[in-house]
Amino acid sequence: MPYSLARIFAILVLPLLAACGGSPSTKSPPVVPGYEGVQDGEFFIQPVAEQYLYDGNRRVQVAYTGSEAPGTIVVDTHARKLYLVEEGGLATRYPIAVGREGLSFRGAGVIGRKSEWPYWQPTANMVRTRPDLYAAYAGGLPGGLENPLGARALYLYRGGKDSMFRIHGTSDSASIGHATSAGCIRLFNQDIIDLYNKVPNGTRVKVRSEEESLALEGPMMDSAYGHLVPATPENIAQKEKDLIAIEKQAEKDRVAAEKADRKRLAACERRGIEAEDCPRPDLPGAVVTVGTSDTTTF
Repeated sequence: MPYSLARIFAILVLPLLAACGGSPSTKSPPVVPGYEGVQDGEFFIQPVAEQYLYDGNRRVQVAYTGSEAPGTIVVDTHARKLYLVEEGGLATRYPIAVGREGLSFRGAGVIGRKSEWPYWQPTANMVRTRPDLYAAYAGGLPGGLENPLGARALYLYRGGKDSMFRIHGTSDSASIGHATSAGCIRLFNQDIIDLYNKVPNGTRVKVRSEEESLALEGPMMDSAYGHLVPATPENIAQKEKDLIAIEKQAEKDRVAAEKADRKRLAACERRGIEAEDCPRPDLPGAVVTVGTSDTTTF
């Protein structure tokens, strides 16, 4: 006899509830110095996961060879880096994500306004051209962890007017170091707080052209994993190897998923559960018990 919905729900939930009663793990994810969790007013900013802080994708002090004066912010949308120029030929370098709006500005401006946990509202043009992204927020969004401007925002002005160019934070740590479909210039929330505390209103901002970026940073390329790296022969060869490895792993994962699905359906069939009612847990690793002796792991 087919199982009721209540029975199927119990099949799914009971093993998960049992798991909640187990001993808590004593291991915590590694925390990278400078990217720890931060209580900032009423909001807690989660630590940045180590996987997003690979080489070149974290805040660091570096030698600076550009001609800009100390105190200048330099944005390189092509190398996806932001520099705060310092004395003595040094600069603090921050990784950034660059959205489509971030590519529209060239030249120089100044920070005309700063805001903590800023309010955000898409422009009428943004709503009109990309309603799929912005229509739901046409009325605006107060500051908070879900706000796309993150913990802080620096507003670039030119000629005394808001240029609509923003340097801001984000809770989407996975996006940093990548090109994104929308937005201006975003940093890890920990990094935008660091930058915000160092620069006053009136700070000059220089956005490099592609020619300037090539002269100072050299040609860049995306690795097989979407990381921006120098376009060297070694990195080009490594990308080809990595793409092959990724394709092989994807095929292994596909075969394993098909095998697990066949096992799931067979276990349900043995207990009289129709295929359309056979539980499909969304969480990888969840255990579905379909009898006293049949256990299927996903």
